[in-house]
Amino acid sequence: QVHLVESGGGLVQAGGSLRLSCAASERTFSTYAMGWFRQAPGKERELVAAISWSGVSTVYADSVKGRFTISRDNAKSTVYLQMNRLKPEDTAVYYCAAVLVINSDYAPRTEYDYWGQGTQVTVSS
Repeated sequence: QVHLVESGGGLVQAGGSLRLSCAASERTFSTYAMGWFRQAPGKERELVAAISWSGVSTVYADSVKGRFTISRDNAKSTVYLQMNRLKPEDTAVYYCAAVLVINSDYAPRTEYDYWGQGTQVTVSS
């Protein structure tokens, strides 16, 4: 069982920046691909970004490309989401997720097994 704890959410004005962090309890963190998802009120949860276990492979939603950056520090069992040039439409609860990936180094868009509790990000106009 992987326990994930997000932090770093908050209220920011449009054009501002936030950095989300997700700390994992799993000592074999480096064998998990990690993802950030978000869910706005009345909308389905969507993938924001994902990163492979090594950090070499990343994927992003089209809506955040060029503004958000996902990264990870396997020594600290932590994954980050740097969010720049935030827009009001980025307002959502952001979730961290993990999936064990064996014999492959890719960033999945779906089928994550473990989820954090979420952190609220609110962007005011």
